[in-house]
Amino acid sequence: MALHRKLYRLVGLDGSPHPVLDAPYDSIEAAIGAAKDWCDGQGMNCSLSQRAIGVEVMTHSGSWRTVRYPLNGLQPHLTY
Repeated sequence: MALHRKLYRLVGLDGSPHPVLDAPYDSIEAAIGAAKDWCDGQGMNCSLSQRAIGVEVMTHSGSWRTVRYPLNGLQPHLTY
């Protein structure tokens, strides 16, 4: 039985890959960490639609499944 390595990606409100953070992440924690870092830095000057970031995981068949729906990453009281 072959092991399947999970990959995650960050998406925007429309479900498309995030325009700035479009990269594969090895864990959900790494993806969320990248989103938080971006929202605390460069993302501070971006539109609300770009700051609303969700997380998807690649399935065994190669399609993407949402595991966290887009939230405004700039709200400091949000926990992931």
